[in-house]
Amino acid sequence: MSKQIQDAYIVAATRLPVGRRKGMLGHVRPDDMLAHAIRSVMAQVPGLDPAMVEDVIVGCAMPEAEQGMNVARIGLLLAGLPNSVPGVTVNRFCASGLQTVAMAADRIRLGEAEVMIAAGTETMSLMNQMMGNKIALNPAIFEKAENYAIGFGMGITAEKVAAQWKISREDQDAFAVASNQKACAAIAAGHFKAEISPYAVKARVPNLRTGEVTVKEYLAENDEGPRSDSSLAGLARLRPVFAARGSVTAGNSSQMSDGAAAVLVVSEKILKQFDLRPLARFAGFSVAGVAPEIMGIGPVEAIPRVLKRAGIRQDEVDWFELNEAFAAQALAVIRTLELDPAKVNPLGGAIALGHPLGATGTIRTATLVHGLQRTRQRYGMVSMCIGTGMGAAGLFESLQ
Repeated sequence: MSKQIQDAYIVAATRLPVGRRKGMLGHVRPDDMLAHAIRSVMAQVPGLDPAMVEDVIVGCAMPEAEQGMNVARIGLLLAGLPNSVPGVTVNRFCASGLQTVAMAADRIRLGEAEVMIAAGTETMSLMNQMMGNKIALNPAIFEKAENYAIGFGMGITAEKVAAQWKISREDQDAFAVASNQKACAAIAAGHFKAEISPYAVKARVPNLRTGEVTVKEYLAENDEGPRSDSSLAGLARLRPVFAARGSVTAGNSSQMSDGAAAVLVVSEKILKQFDLRPLARFAGFSVAGVAPEIMGIGPVEAIPRVLKRAGIRQDEVDWFELNEAFAAQALAVIRTLELDPAKVNPLGGAIALGHPLGATGTIRTATLVHGLQRTRQRYGMVSMCIGTGMGAAGLFESLQ
């Protein structure tokens, strides 16, 4: 017997402030960040019994070491959720945090759950390398030329996108400066306050010379990445990182970061039962594959797919949270799809705000749904490219 698809609603969304790699959250474990995000999102709906949560789905792009052992289940237990609440960790690289929102919503849309938590957590400070603590690529990747791109670093793919889509170094740097300016202005205006749950850091820092351990305590309240002094002149002095004559630099690439976020997704039945005011309705999700060597162009395939399925025109979308993995790929997506630049990342993007991999999709969802509420706009989208050649896009409708 077929079931009628029902709507899924986000009723709470929060995130930690994003820290630079080895910065303010550099000594904080990912399961502790996750636990804080889960506790904070549940606190936003105080009348809801935590035992009603039917699953916690958590994105993590490098689920190993401190992030291993099913970090979802560990994090929810540390958050104080009942033993009856299960948890699962999923990995779709940079789209992991958005994938969790889609999976949680799908459970509700199919009538298989009434209350779900979608989340993401990632510490890039505690991972020894960008590809994790142990790099063990399949040797078959290097046996055939058509497979080489599977092993490409993300920076190399950004250089290929810059070359193929003719994105100049000057345009990339200008995009990066604008990202920092928008983010700094948003922080100054308090636009992130509604979505951020400040984190009280208590770090124990050993002094290897004296053998003493220093305890540092402080409150992380704002995103650490944005640079108020970012300028075209300053960025122009940076050397390319991934190709000797390339155009991709540390200044026009996303920052390696630490962070976590969580959203609470419920059915219409729960809305009515607890008289909840939804932040947004989940309107659709799409994921698509592209050639691994130009992975940054993934949103070009994913965005039209989700719009077609939802029956929404691109010009009806008021706000695009387009993850800035690199300025080169973000500009290529914007120009190829002819997105209105004024609608893209109005509060800045990952070049300024950071990109804690598997947490980014949930973080950007929190930014979007709160932003749509504040500006009283209707449709918003979260989209990003994904390593090894994919793109994802999630569509949300704000309910005023």
